[in-house]
Amino acid sequence: MTVQPLLPVEDAFARLIALARPLPGETVALAQAAGRWAAEDIAARRTQPVTDLSAMDGYAIRFADLPGPWEVIGESAAGSRFVGDVAAGQAVRIFTGAAMPPGADCVLVQEEALRDDAWLRLAGEGPGHVGRNVRRRGLDFAEGETLIAAGERLTPARLALAGVAGLGDVPVRRRVRVAIAATGDELVAPGMPVRADQLPETNRLMIAAQLAGLPVEIVDLGILPDDPARLESAFSALDADLLVTSGGASVGDHDLVRPALEAVGARMDFWRIALRPGKPMMAGTLGDAVVIGLPGNPVSAFVTTMLFVRPAVCAMAGAADPQPPTRPAVLGEPLAANGPRTDYMRAQLVDGRVHVADTQDSSMLRTLARADCLVVRPPHAPEAAEGETVTILGLA
Repeated sequence: MTVQPLLPVEDAFARLIALARPLPGETVALAQAAGRWAAEDIAARRTQPVTDLSAMDGYAIRFADLPGPWEVIGESAAGSRFVGDVAAGQAVRIFTGAAMPPGADCVLVQEEALRDDAWLRLAGEGPGHVGRNVRRRGLDFAEGETLIAAGERLTPARLALAGVAGLGDVPVRRRVRVAIAATGDELVAPGMPVRADQLPETNRLMIAAQLAGLPVEIVDLGILPDDPARLESAFSALDADLLVTSGGASVGDHDLVRPALEAVGARMDFWRIALRPGKPMMAGTLGDAVVIGLPGNPVSAFVTTMLFVRPAVCAMAGAADPQPPTRPAVLGEPLAANGPRTDYMRAQLVDGRVHVADTQDSSMLRTLARADCLVVRPPHAPEAAEGETVTILGLA
């Protein structure tokens, strides 16, 4: 097996996203679209508001008639508009969200009005200009206007926007079917008795939990033994858009995932990344499915899922920008110079400053569980002093 040079993280990400092409689209009801990505531009089917509306409770008047008085000739409420026109010296009682009657061009708020039966007088400064306290037709959007671009996620606010725009369903990419397998003779299910040479297997549930909230269907392939025939059988029967394995991705005698994948026709695009933790990660394709092989160390599996698996799922689900978001933070203590690999260091934000955990061993889940972010250290980054700005990746 030829050992290739370590691939920079940015190059590995770009190559993986190139493999993770968006899945075919489908149309679903708004109630089923939360968290999905738009497969096409979504345009308004109506204008909002469709007519001029009052932005306040008060009286619809003509600005030219200030300072009054006015004769109140009727009422306009949301869903029950006033029928008729407002002429000189007339006013219509109006409520927030109600249609403005023809002829009126501003709203006198009720706090500045004195009502005496059918007559109305000014009790304040009144509206300062034509259109005051009025929501003009099309203030929010006009029919035919693109409101949600292809590749944007359908957040709660965007779903509400689509509904107000007259849509009952929206075009999205179909859910990503993700098969997850752990490999290794030493692994046992959580909660089972564990011998000294065994280990509870938690990467599958951790990876699935990291994908929670994304439009996925999880297929649990279970724990696969270090047996080429069993591995090949499981991989050849794959029915998924994305296969994620953990363990068996390095170069030891029991690291059998890559040979088993290649034996059933997989084509590996890259293997071994200039990354800490997570160097042995690999990616490729098996038929129409994308394959990502993660290291078995739990922290390595967690970090590579954040950096690669989640973005691959997002890309396949139609995200225009699947890159994990980062932000700056101020160091709470100095950091030593970094080596040749990009380092993702477990850390905590405390009182606005980021503090890196003392021990970064990739087997230590307790440190990961206490972390709320990862400090990103580029290759060969020089020493960083307390108070310097670094890049962090937030953890959910």
